[in-house]
Amino acid sequence: QLQLVESGGGLVQPGGSLRLSCTASGFTLGYYTMGWFRQAPGKEREGVSCIGITDDYTYYTNSVKGRFTIARDNADNTMSLQMNSLEPEDTAVYYCAADPVLTAQEMCTMNREFPFWGQGTQVTVSS
Repeated sequence: QLQLVESGGGLVQPGGSLRLSCTASGFTLGYYTMGWFRQAPGKEREGVSCIGITDDYTYYTNSVKGRFTIARDNADNTMSLQMNSLEPEDTAVYYCAADPVLTAQEMCTMNREFPFWGQGTQVTVSS
């Protein structure tokens, strides 16, 4: 079965940190551009951060630059998102996705369906 599974979400206070993980099964993650997306209630889905196949190019939306770090481990078939200095505005369901063709910037800035999506993990930033 081809799937992506996210983990690591939860409730954290403002200023805290969380690390999200995305694990691929049934396919080789190393052949895909990967990305993290989020959707808050009443808002459109947003591309948060994306990483190219060889991880030498990363893209971050402006609101998370300097706070979030994306990384991938092709040998382990995983991707992560380290989130520091979390703010209430970061509250959303976070999804990972994979695409075989797009660049990291294209993937994060296009609002479209990608071949693979995870089921999402809730991140809540609140005191």
